[in-house]
Amino acid sequence: MAALQKPGSSSLMGPLAASCLLLIALWTQGGLAVPISSHCRLDGSNFQQPYITNRTFMLAKEASLADNNTDVRLIGEKLFYEVNMGERCYLMKQVLNFTLEEVLLPQSDRFQPYMQEVVPFLARLSNKLSQCHIDSDDQHIQRNVQNLKDTVKKLGENGEIKVIGELDLLFMALRNACN
Repeated sequence: MAALQKPGSSSLMGPLAASCLLLIALWTQGGLAVPISSHCRLDGSNFQQPYITNRTFMLAKEASLADNNTDVRLIGEKLFYEVNMGERCYLMKQVLNFTLEEVLLPQSDRFQPYMQEVVPFLARLSNKLSQCHIDSDDQHIQRNVQNLKDTVKKLGENGEIKVIGELDLLFMALRNACN
């Protein structure tokens, strides 16, 4: 029977078999092609733009000069408590959304001109992560985010300044968790 095959036709059998296996796998998973958390990624090029990186770090530096509470760290080990590596991008998405909605937008008239350039950049990152979610229980993540929110609320305006002063840490944590 091998003598009846045309040259080159056997080279199609491997990809054809792989495609069939993929279709069977998709069918058994109800059509899900990729894990749910696959949207929890950002292209590394987002963090390799010198201009916006500089503006983000300058905004953080300017705000940190106004931060009079050096005892509290918002983005640190405590934020990642009981969060495994595969869930960290989802956690950082939650922190990013909080930062944008509850801190940066209400404070958008401060720390100019940096704020007017950094906020749209962070909003684009948030938009790119809009489909990011995890398929497991996220109560531990929500608890950590809520602890962050409670700390910021307890510190009042100083807490909001601290969030802005830690934008460099947010930038780096997003890069590390979502890359």
